[in-house]
Amino acid sequence: MKRVLITGGAGFIGYHLATELVDNGYAVDLVDNFSRAVADPDLDALAERPHVRLIRGDVLDRATYDALGDDYAQIYHFAAIIGVAHVMNRPYDVLRDNTAMLVLALEFARRQGSLERFVFASTSEVYAGTLQHFTLPIPTPEESPLALTPLDHPRTSYMLSKIYGEALCQHSNVPFTIIRPHNFFGPRMGLSHVVPELLKKAYEAEPGTSLRVASVEHRRAFCYISDAVHMIRLLAESDDAKGQTVNVGNQEQELSIGELARLVIEVVGRDLDMTPGPQTPGSPSRRSPEMSRAIGLTGFSPRVGLREGVTRTFDWYRHTIFDGGVASAR
Repeated sequence: MKRVLITGGAGFIGYHLATELVDNGYAVDLVDNFSRAVADPDLDALAERPHVRLIRGDVLDRATYDALGDDYAQIYHFAAIIGVAHVMNRPYDVLRDNTAMLVLALEFARRQGSLERFVFASTSEVYAGTLQHFTLPIPTPEESPLALTPLDHPRTSYMLSKIYGEALCQHSNVPFTIIRPHNFFGPRMGLSHVVPELLKKAYEAEPGTSLRVASVEHRRAFCYISDAVHMIRLLAESDDAKGQTVNVGNQEQELSIGELARLVIEVVGRDLDMTPGPQTPGSPSRRSPEMSRAIGLTGFSPRVGLREGVTRTFDWYRHTIFDGGVASAR
């Protein structure tokens, strides 16, 4: 049985990827310091499954890696400081810690006896500078040249830490695949994301009132989390994906935030109007991944439709968070 390590493994993507991997015959170790993730009932249930080990540890501390083995077939590095609030308030920490975490993970990867793949989670934010300064094709292919947003802007720190991270992987002599996630959504992603945020507002709104929605004309391509982690696993297993940088998302499900809000209102079943709010500062007006490389490497196209994905997400949040009072992220 192949062993897999996921840093940031108790978080949104890590949890769902671990479930995907265990279901497909892997033994999985999840490492997390729980600075943002929470030990909720879903994570507890995953940790109780055979061949799953949940390790509370700080991947900024070399001692965490020293306590692990040298027989991992795959390493997925998802640990990072993320979230607009954290990035805007802690740009220096983002640059320093995101880089340091990756360096330690790559050094650990070099110690492995038979590592097949190191998967680094970059971000779709790497395209933001090109979109701001030049003409960026949308849907956006991976070979698009990357430019930077102003270095004195705090939001640049996250994007820059990921671009630098991509370069570290390229020169690491480790068998890597870089993924650029695009608007994944689903259960256990916290509330500071547009889909669960809109679901919460709609669910708690009084009938006949209006839902205020920011950036209604901005467009995003949303990908349900089960499709995303299935594609990520297939990329890690693909020999042809070694050394590749790959968008992961669903370009077929691009819509405006206003259209998303109307879908949320329908799924929640509330009699609500929608009031446009202000544009979100620093948020790109459109983002969508060109997916031919990912589909060609994996032979897989996303299958969960947007309405189905929003409905699944709402059912989980209503039962677990809105009515159940359980937190899914800090």
